[in-house]
Amino acid sequence: MRVVVQRVKYAKCHIDGQVYSEIKDGYCLLVGVSVNDTLDTMEKMAYRVAHLRVLEDDNGKMNLDLLKKGGSILSISQFTLCANTDKGHRPSFIDAKRPEEAKDYYLYFNECLRKYGIEVKEGVFQADMGIEIYNDGPVTIVLDSKE
Repeated sequence: MRVVVQRVKYAKCHIDGQVYSEIKDGYCLLVGVSVNDTLDTMEKMAYRVAHLRVLEDDNGKMNLDLLKKGGSILSISQFTLCANTDKGHRPSFIDAKRPEEAKDYYLYFNECLRKYGIEVKEGVFQADMGIEIYNDGPVTIVLDSKE
């Protein structure tokens, strides 16, 4: 599983030219579920996201997580994070979990985040979405379940 965490002032998910979901102050997550991921992987990665200390404290240091500082999450499923580009110029997505399973894992991951008391908004799985973000910092962290 790979999760790209972007600290944002705001994030919006657009579908068919309309705002579908949006947040202010928090994280925009791009979430890729891999073929070998389990429900346990979802729980561990939700813990890592919830406890990631990239929000500024009163001294301007990245020292706080969403649980201490507050904020919301816009979670967007993105299977292309599982792309394998080792051979040639066309990415292979063989490492991505099949859509039928991936949707359930993605939704479970979001539920795990909500169990920490975090407001989580979502995009629509497999929809053609436009994601608008105002990256704060910019701060962008890539979390990989293999690490």
